[in-house]
Amino acid sequence: MKPDAPGHNRPPLTYKDAGVDIDAGDALVEHIKPLARSTNRPGVMGGLGGFGGLFDLKAAGFRDPILVSGTDGVGTKLKVAIDAGIPDTVGIDLVAMCVNDIVVQGAEPLFFLDYYASGHLEVETGRRIVAGVAEGCRRAGCALVGGETAEMPGLYAQGDYDLAGFAVGAAERDRLLPRADIVPGDVVLGLASDGLHSNGFSLVRRIVERSGLDYQAPAPFADGPFGSAQGGPTGSALGTLLGQALLAPTRIYVKPLLAAIRGTAAIKGLAHITGGGLPGNVPRCLSDGLRARLDARRWAVPAVFRWLRETGNVPTDDMLRTFNCGLGMIVVTAAADAGTVGRSLTEAGESVHEVGIVERGPDGEADCVIDHAESLWRS
Repeated sequence: MKPDAPGHNRPPLTYKDAGVDIDAGDALVEHIKPLARSTNRPGVMGGLGGFGGLFDLKAAGFRDPILVSGTDGVGTKLKVAIDAGIPDTVGIDLVAMCVNDIVVQGAEPLFFLDYYASGHLEVETGRRIVAGVAEGCRRAGCALVGGETAEMPGLYAQGDYDLAGFAVGAAERDRLLPRADIVPGDVVLGLASDGLHSNGFSLVRRIVERSGLDYQAPAPFADGPFGSAQGGPTGSALGTLLGQALLAPTRIYVKPLLAAIRGTAAIKGLAHITGGGLPGNVPRCLSDGLRARLDARRWAVPAVFRWLRETGNVPTDDMLRTFNCGLGMIVVTAAADAGTVGRSLTEAGESVHEVGIVERGPDGEADCVIDHAESLWRS
């Protein structure tokens, strides 16, 4: 008796049986289309559905443009969003981490693409995530021109998902930052953060575990509503529950900074404070042989940082190199222009502090030192 041919008398297998639902993917795309259209701006050509997004730099008003690109993710903050069941704001984080890196080069973010992957596509979760991406794009003034949704059963645990973002911007050649004329005596301004932003969440999650709290517990710290300056995806303030407070989205500094760059012509350098904190990021806009000297008594630290430090018994050096500790963006300008730049940013809604100066450092790489760092933890 001959053995059955392969597959003989067995039920047919489909892609959906293997865990990939093409219909769900198509349904999510239909939800995404109006979200993407809401982010359109001058320069966008066509819409979703092609194999690539098109953008016309001339229509965007550039005469001698240099393209600036960036890519990033949200890191393990996604685990907090998944465990807390709040996917609405990580899309804002995704955009923020890319466009804030672009604007520090003096560039205007023009368009954005996202990559959303999961083991099993939940259309409503995907819709809420992409709604956050669209909100982030509107805040940054860039267009969501495309992306990719990947359903990969067996690669991700049930309920898990991952995000990556890609942004492209442009600057006129003569407006690229940092400028070469940063010198000792220049002033360092700090722009307040909206809490943790999107760095250090592997440590945050360990501290929450040590605290014995879950993400539905009331937040054991308070500064007023987290994210109130820019709000959540529908403009609502966050901060009632621990999960909500920790998920306050990364502040997007693009529009105020572009207005100040163009309106004052006095910004010499910018630094986005992400992983590595102030010591790791401020030197990135300085030339070798220069250092920024910051005075920690000159800005306020949101209570979430004090709670994390106390609950985790985290050393100050680790806090400073892991988190933004209250400053999400650094601006370098001449002392004579500090008032003008500060007023421009304040009028645009930023909380601005004069936090230090640029000075000549030891020979070698650029540096950042923070005086009176222990004062950060005083209420």
